[in-house]
Amino acid sequence: MFANNAIWLAQNENPVYLLPRMANRHGLIAGATGTGKTVTLKVLAESFSDMGVPVFLADIKGDLASLAAKGAASPNILDRLEKLGIKDFEFKSYPVRFWDIFGEGGHPVRATISDMGPILLSRLLNLNETQTGILNIAFRIADEQGLLLLDLKDLREIIRYVGDKAKELTLRYGNISPQSVGAIMRSLIALEDQGAENFFGEPALDIRDWMQTAPDGRGYINILHSVRLFSSPLLYSTFLLWMLSELFETLPEAGDLDKPKLVFFFDEAHLLFEDIQKVLLQKIEQVVRLIRSKGVGVYFITQSPADIPQDILSQLGNKVQHALRAYTPSEQKKVKAAAESFRPNPKFNTEEAITALGTGEALISCLDSEGRPMIVERAYILPPQSSLGTLDDLTRRGIINNSPMADKYETAIDRESAYEVLQKRAAREQEMLRREKEPAGQKKSSSKSSGKKKTSLVEKAASSAVTAIGRELGRSIFRGLLGSWKK
Repeated sequence: MFANNAIWLAQNENPVYLLPRMANRHGLIAGATGTGKTVTLKVLAESFSDMGVPVFLADIKGDLASLAAKGAASPNILDRLEKLGIKDFEFKSYPVRFWDIFGEGGHPVRATISDMGPILLSRLLNLNETQTGILNIAFRIADEQGLLLLDLKDLREIIRYVGDKAKELTLRYGNISPQSVGAIMRSLIALEDQGAENFFGEPALDIRDWMQTAPDGRGYINILHSVRLFSSPLLYSTFLLWMLSELFETLPEAGDLDKPKLVFFFDEAHLLFEDIQKVLLQKIEQVVRLIRSKGVGVYFITQSPADIPQDILSQLGNKVQHALRAYTPSEQKKVKAAAESFRPNPKFNTEEAITALGTGEALISCLDSEGRPMIVERAYILPPQSSLGTLDDLTRRGIINNSPMADKYETAIDRESAYEVLQKRAAREQEMLRREKEPAGQKKSSSKSSGKKKTSLVEKAASSAVTAIGRELGRSIFRGLLGSWKK
C-alpha cells in the first residue's frame, strides 16, 4: 500500500517501508510454494501503480489478472487487518493492460527476428557452439546490409540461403557444415511446435507502450498472460529476458530518480539461469547492473535465493524472504545462505526464523535513504487492495477491447522481408541459369566478344548475393549486450 510517500509493505510493531528512491535498486521475493509470494508481488505492484510507476509482470497461474478487480473484505483479510492494527484500509481495482504472445488472453506481443538477435535465439533454439556460429553468420550477412528478418519464415530462408551458398560464404565467414544447418532447421521446427510463430512478426511491441500512466495518474500494470506460455519454460524465460533487453537498449540514462520509470517482475526466475552459458550469464549480470541507471527496477521471484547466481543476487537491495523448508542437508545449506544475506536483527535468530515463518509472514530488508541495507524485520505482509483469485473472462475481454492498444497490435502485418527478397533472388538465378542453357542461336548478343572470358550470369548473381545481400534497405544494424537490435 502506498502511504506516507513510501511503499507500506508489511507491519509488525512498526510499519515496514520500501522507499521509492531505492526501488530501482532491484529486489528479491523468495519462499516455498504457498508461503505468500504472490500476495507480496500484488502488494508491491499495487503500490508502484499508486505512486505513478508502470509495472510489468507475468501471470503464470492466472491469479494476478484480478488486480483489475476491486478487492472485498473476507474473514481472513479482516482478521489480518485487525491483527496488524490497520484502519481505513481501502479496497480498489487497478488500471491494467493484458498481453499474450498467443493473442488469447491479451493483446498480441510480437518481436521480429532481427529485434531478438542471435544470442537469445541461440538459447531459444538450444544450439551448440558450432550451430550458434552459423546462426551468427546468418545474422551477420543480414545485418551488414540491412536485410530484414521479421518472422520465422525469414529465419528459415536466410538459414537455407546460407546452406545453399556455403561454398562461397565459407571463404568469407568460416566453415558452414550441412549437418549444422540441418540441425538449426530441425530446431526451428521444434520451436514452431511450441507456438513461437505467434511471437515473431509485426507489428512488433514498442516497449514504451508499457511505460504509460492512466488518466488518474496511476501507472498501468502490464500483465503478460502466461498460463500457456509457461508450459514452454525456455520460451517463457527467453521471452522475458528479451523484454528486459529491450528496456535496456531503448531507455536513455536517467541517473538517480525519486521513483523508478518502470518496475519489472521476473517470476519463476530460476528458469532464466538453468543450463545457461557462462557468456550469456555475464551479459545478464551486466544488464541487471546497468539498467538501474535507466530507471528500471527488476524484482526476481523464486523459491530460494540460491536459484539466483551470486553476482546478480548481490545487486538485489530489497529482499522479502518467505518461509523455506529444510528437511535435507542441501535445503539446510540454502536456509543458512539465505539467512546470511540479511543484516542481523538482535531480536531473533534469522536462520531459525526462516523455517518458522507462517503464511503471509516474511523476513524483510530494504535499503535506507543512503542505500544501506536495514536490519532484517520479521513482519506480516499487508493484504492486497485488489481482488484475490481469478478474473472472469467477460471482464478481461472488456478491458482488452477498450484498450487503445487493441487497434495497434491486434492485426498482424506481413511485409516484404528476407523471405520474399531471397525467394525473388533465387527465381532470378534460376531464370539466368535457364537462359544460359538455351541453344546459342536463340541467344541475343548485345555486344561483340572482347576476347576475354566472360563471367556467367549465375556467377555474377552469386557474387552479388554474397557482397550485397540485403542492400534493399542499405544500412547496417548495431546490436546491444544481449544481441537485441539497437534502434
